Amino acid sequence: MEVILLDKVGKLGNVGDRVEVKAGFGRNFLLPTGKAVLANAANVAEFEAKRAELEAAAAAKVSEAEGRAAKLEGVVVTIAANAGDEGKLFGSIGTRDIAEAITAAGVAVEKAEVKLPEGALREVGEYDVDVQLHADVITAVKVVVEAE
Repeated sequence: MEVILLDKVGKLGNVGDRVEVKAGFGRNFLLPTGKAVLANAANVAEFEAKRAELEAAAAAKVSEAEGRAAKLEGVVVTIAANAGDEGKLFGSIGTRDIAEAITAAGVAVEKAEVKLPEGALREVGEYDVDVQLHADVITAVKVVVEAE
């Protein structure tokens, strides 16, 4: 299935790229979320007419994400959780907990923007957590997990 990207999609392409994707990915993700349209003659002509507008909107998204990343520079978030004597948590700290703590600190962050490559935090300590605000904008936030 050939599509025209209307937004930057990580590891796939930028605005205006014509890419070949598997039918399921295009039908179930790209088309319903508005990130792409089918690459037929009518859509190609319509895209070329709106190209400048779409590229300006993409640039605005990147600059907005960079502004949010600047606000996150140097932010340290402390989360208190129940823990045993050896520093193991009773439960875990996940992306939702971290996103809520960062939002409470003053910068709105969605759960999907918080990236935990090794999974949920299960011990007391300091962690550097990546926050991906845009496909091109990634920043790190220090998360301190304390025992209650």
